[in-house]
Amino acid sequence: MNRMIRLMLVDDHTLFREGLARLLEAENGFELVGHFSSTAEALAAPELNSVHVVLLDFDLGENRGLQFLGESREMGFRGRILMVTAGMSEVDALQALGSGASGIFLKHNPPASLITAIHRVVAGEPWLDQSSFDSLIGAATRRAKPQASSGLNQREQAVLKGVFEGLTNKEIAAQLEISESYVKAVLQQLFAKTGVRTRSQLVRVALEKHIE
Repeated sequence: MNRMIRLMLVDDHTLFREGLARLLEAENGFELVGHFSSTAEALAAPELNSVHVVLLDFDLGENRGLQFLGESREMGFRGRILMVTAGMSEVDALQALGSGASGIFLKHNPPASLITAIHRVVAGEPWLDQSSFDSLIGAATRRAKPQASSGLNQREQAVLKGVFEGLTNKEIAAQLEISESYVKAVLQQLFAKTGVRTRSQLVRVALEKHIE
């Protein structure tokens, strides 16, 4: 039997928060343990350390979601954090990913996409919707100095592109017409070259260093 995914929602817009809470509570396999309007309330909640995914708004009035990212980690929180926001600047998005956010989900997307995003981050995969990805790549490109080579071969670049697109290993294998075990081997090569251990870290480092 699959375990229930325990969720916490932090958003200061009451109408959105309560509507999303009802949607999540109705979804099979999800358990919403609490929803809060501020980072202080969420950080003080005794349920926090049992949560698998926190759905965190970026702009919380006087506070910002980045504050929660730092303070929750200092308190020992080991779950995933998915930013659910109307929008973030390129600088803030990179900072959120660098501070441990598993992904960025924009509120204009349909509910079904959010369900998919939650399952992806629980599985340890990053989530960036296409517009967020395009924006971050554009920012990285503008900041990057010209360089002769990223140090990645053609196969590594193709697998990295699949990771950016949020594809699973199986989906990347099907797209590239290679075996899933080969995809896993290439991912290990990418981890070794970039000095990371997870897909989320790989996305962050690739964006920061403009690897493509």
